[in-house]
Amino acid sequence: MTMISPIMTRTQRSEEVFAHARTRMPGGVSSPVRAFRAVGGVPRVIARGEGPVLVDVDDNTYIDYVLSWGALILGHADPDVSEAVIQQVRRGTTFGAPTAVEGELAEVMCAAVPSLEMVRFVSSGTEATMSAIRLARAVTGRNRIIKFAGCYHGHADALLAQAGSGIATLGLPDSAGVTHAATADTLVAPYNDADAVAGIARAHKDQVAAILVEPVAGNMGFVLPAPGFLAQLRAIATSIGALLIFDEVMTGFRVAWGGAQVLFDIEPDLSCFGKVMGGGLPAAAYGGRRDFMMRVAPEGPMYQAGTLSGNPVAMSAGLATLHRLAHPGTYEMLGRLSAELAAAVREEAEAAGVPLVSASLGGMWGFFFLDGHPANYAEAQRASAARYRQFFHALLDRGVYLAPSQFEAAFVSTAHGPGEIHATRAAFRQAFSDLRSD
Repeated sequence: MTMISPIMTRTQRSEEVFAHARTRMPGGVSSPVRAFRAVGGVPRVIARGEGPVLVDVDDNTYIDYVLSWGALILGHADPDVSEAVIQQVRRGTTFGAPTAVEGELAEVMCAAVPSLEMVRFVSSGTEATMSAIRLARAVTGRNRIIKFAGCYHGHADALLAQAGSGIATLGLPDSAGVTHAATADTLVAPYNDADAVAGIARAHKDQVAAILVEPVAGNMGFVLPAPGFLAQLRAIATSIGALLIFDEVMTGFRVAWGGAQVLFDIEPDLSCFGKVMGGGLPAAAYGGRRDFMMRVAPEGPMYQAGTLSGNPVAMSAGLATLHRLAHPGTYEMLGRLSAELAAAVREEAEAAGVPLVSASLGGMWGFFFLDGHPANYAEAQRASAARYRQFFHALLDRGVYLAPSQFEAAFVSTAHGPGEIHATRAAFRQAFSDLRSD
């Protein structure tokens, strides 16, 4: 059982390490949201992870609900994953040549996801979505794509139009350096608004190569698809001869075995995976129907390559992770934990008289400081950033680590249990007491 920590004030070593990092790295980080710009204060420099907790360089312990942004579904330093990685490292880290383990992971993924007949491994979610779009254009001979405001699909130029996540967190107007030409073929619709998508599709029906969507939004905060929304996207894409692409980098093997498409019984033409399928190492994949994937080089004319794609260390970590997740009852347990956390934060907020809504699905959960559930990015942006900042720091001081941004989902792992849930509820109660007294 993880014990709740007292209010923490030890940040001296984190401050020192972070200050030094800022002299050699933009913002002191390798990914923007880690810099705490949206919430203020000192980013905690992490020394190690153990199951459901993080330990920073000042020896503070935190119950972790970021979990490397959803990748660590088995928790930190899982023994099975660690052993698989160690054994592979002893044999070699990368060869730039085929290995048996990548074929094994491909087989497991294709067996779990009905829409996958073939996959191509890459090293990041950005590569996966970028490549899937290129393939959709190669299949259809069209140029335009429809995406959704607040859905983040990596930092490829064409996908940074109204991209949510870190862009929203930092208040940036998409991104400097992205030209108008790069986004000219990107059409943006409101999430959960199938009528808007249908209108865009009708206006550009002979030009749209693909509709790209997070089946469950996790980069504008945690927003569920409205009933029937994903089925309507499937119908719209089919009606205009476009491909439907599910970006399951976040949801794949996290909300259900096989991903959100299995849970909602929708079959996309192409899918993108990452995070969980790499077991915490840099790995991602895109895949779909065999006839589409056979257009990828060397079988076909659509070129995509990567030196470290399918490297055996990441493949071994992913395979070990999926073998564990296949055990009966795993997703039921993750769903219970997420639902308990969503209920706990909502109940404690209600007791404190603080407007808040929450939701969960599988191993994902989240909340907004709002009176009603947001259906899209514009509604999510109405949530109180000031309250989130206060709440974030009140929890951090009590040993609970959430994302340093209100525009991110939260996660649980199989390493979390009743002790962590109990301690987190206590931290929620104390944090809302702080908010009420301000």
